Amino acid sequence: MKNKLIAVALFSMLTISCNKSKNELKTEQTPTEAATAERTIWTKEQANAWYAEQPWLVGANFTPGNAINQLEMWQADTFDPKKIDQELGWAESIGMNVMRVYLHDLLHKDDAEGFYKRMDEYLTIADKHHIKTLFVLFDSCWDPFPAAGKQRAPQPFVHNSGWVQSPGQKALLDQTQTPRLEKYIKETVAHFKNDNRILGWDVWNEPDNMNSPAYVKVETKDKEELVYKLLEKAFEWARSSNPSQPLTSGVWAGDWSEKGMKAIFRLQLEQSDVISFHCYDKPADFTNRINELKRYGKPLLCTEYMARPNGSTFEGFLPIAKENKIAMINWGLVDGKTQTKFPWDSWTKKYTSAPPVWFHEVFNSDGTPYKKAETDFIKKITSEVNTK
Repeated sequence: MKNKLIAVALFSMLTISCNKSKNELKTEQTPTEAATAERTIWTKEQANAWYAEQPWLVGANFTPGNAINQLEMWQADTFDPKKIDQELGWAESIGMNVMRVYLHDLLHKDDAEGFYKRMDEYLTIADKHHIKTLFVLFDSCWDPFPAAGKQRAPQPFVHNSGWVQSPGQKALLDQTQTPRLEKYIKETVAHFKNDNRILGWDVWNEPDNMNSPAYVKVETKDKEELVYKLLEKAFEWARSSNPSQPLTSGVWAGDWSEKGMKAIFRLQLEQSDVISFHCYDKPADFTNRINELKRYGKPLLCTEYMARPNGSTFEGFLPIAKENKIAMINWGLVDGKTQTKFPWDSWTKKYTSAPPVWFHEVFNSDGTPYKKAETDFIKKITSEVNTK
């Protein structure tokens, strides 16, 4: 009897101890749970800790000069590592250390394995030049009817005459294609989620852009509503792949004040790990935009700027950015098939030769600077920060 009572007592103690251990484990994630838990939006502390490890980021939106758009840059028949290597070398020579590069969902649809191999090859080249990359997953700008395969020739003297949206209008309107878009984002981010050559993921470029005057007549009227719903999902898809790199989507126009901001801008900013924005206006406007976004308390990345005739210049913007440690990525590196040395109004105004002042781009197609004083300035101001 005595032995039986001892056994019962021991069993009770073990049960209590076991239950206590189970309850304690509930307050901490097991390694498996931690690995599968959905990553949350970065806090201000997380975002600023990440940013503190970065140099002052200065670079360009990059499409090699022999590509008219994202598809021509990345498709197997036209992917050109030698050209990419050459042009990124020019960027490195003036102190640039980051490129913003557009991807496309059709590249994943047609050849995901080959697409990832080419992305890896690009990243190897960029890393050789000490350049990190901010990849853009979706884009609402320009032609809403993308098609894989051979791309059209540039329309003479017209800004971005062959750039295409991702997803295109047909995919945006067809809900049966949503699983394919989900697969593209989840698999692409997951494939490179721990790659330290990647600065981050720009989930959607200018999501509500209706592309006036170039394509506004063929845009679906409810585009902004459709994109809003998909944008929210796109952030969820990308974050579910648990990337080590930050997610962002840049606000680009309109009112960014707390009261005046429209819903899609609010969604972009609230879902972003780090804050990004575009500014093609004057230095005073750039300063105002920075001040509007400082309320989020997160790092600021200006992912598009530099339109010389508008007053958005390297000389006007970079000193302000340096003072505030704003990452700066201008539109355009090398004059080529995108033809963005021509201004936006080339869609409505006839040009027959290069504009008197280039709109975008830093280098001629042979690698000589458009303005040597400008590239000297970029090299000088970046070296003041990044060689200390």
